[in-house]
Amino acid sequence: MVSFFEASLSELSVHRVGNKQQDEFYVLSDKSMHIQDELLNQLLKQYFLTPYQKVNEIYRFTHPNNDLSLNEVFHFVEEVFTNSELFHENSKKIATYLYEISNHPKIKSGEVYVVYFENVQIEGDLHDAIGIFKSETKESYLKVSPAQNGFTISYEQEAININKLDKGCLIFNTEKEEGYKVAVIDQTNRNGEAVYWKDEFLKLKVRNDNFNQTQNILGVYKSFVTEKLDEEFEVEKTDKIDLLNRSMKYFKEKESFDLDEFANEVIANPEGIALFKDYKQSYEQEFETPIADTFDISNAAVKKQAKDFKSVLKLDKNFHVYIHGNKQLIEKGYDGEKDMNYYKIFFNEES
Repeated sequence: MVSFFEASLSELSVHRVGNKQQDEFYVLSDKSMHIQDELLNQLLKQYFLTPYQKVNEIYRFTHPNNDLSLNEVFHFVEEVFTNSELFHENSKKIATYLYEISNHPKIKSGEVYVVYFENVQIEGDLHDAIGIFKSETKESYLKVSPAQNGFTISYEQEAININKLDKGCLIFNTEKEEGYKVAVIDQTNRNGEAVYWKDEFLKLKVRNDNFNQTQNILGVYKSFVTEKLDEEFEVEKTDKIDLLNRSMKYFKEKESFDLDEFANEVIANPEGIALFKDYKQSYEQEFETPIADTFDISNAAVKKQAKDFKSVLKLDKNFHVYIHGNKQLIEKGYDGEKDMNYYKIFFNEES
């Protein structure tokens, strides 16, 4: 979804932000940098942009009062997109604001990089983009150098691994009125304090497009099959796997989703259909995430979710049975002599 083979790194500002609650401070640079060294420029682009090649979800800036101008980062970025000469001054405002909201005791200090890119591609179009990145994890590196009659070994402490971006966001100069297109990375804090980056600092919401609609309905359906059904019905594991397989078949074969069509073809049980629709509605209310009854299916979202739709029947620690097709070809039984359950599997050829 994001690629940077045509991208150029135009300007870079580096600051350091501590944890305010721990009485740490922040340090702001006096001026920005224009990286002339071609190798360093490429390494920085690799460090900042490579992780976004695997990002599918796109976010938008938001604000609780529905006034985008009150979103601090949106405001700073908008000023830069309007007048690039204000880049460094607003990068300092961004770093200062990040410091002000760094109040969780587990938030780590680190360098903050604000970068202006040109010609970054997202969803097939080229746009200028502003990147905000934070490096929190430091590592030690060995350096081996040739010397007279051999080699010398030295080390670098507190160095940054360019293959591990801790936190970042890319804000694309498009669709400003809707809150821009924003891609996000957060590799270090996945629980608790993680909300400070995406929710408190950036104040983002997921863009409600076909990708997210597809991903959300598949996630709701999987949760419905694996968790909710057991509360109302006695459902065999093979039946659950069959329901998941049929749903994935539907999404791979159809171009668009229709709730009634999906329910009738996949669930095919009036009580189950009513229960699923109620479950979907409860999800929408709880998470304030409406899912349309009809929308075009995103193949990228289907491919991503397919990895989580397991069709494996695990039998003790002895066997894993993969069920991909006709559920009628597997039967469950009980052997009284051995006092054990069993499955009978029918097939034509062994390969």
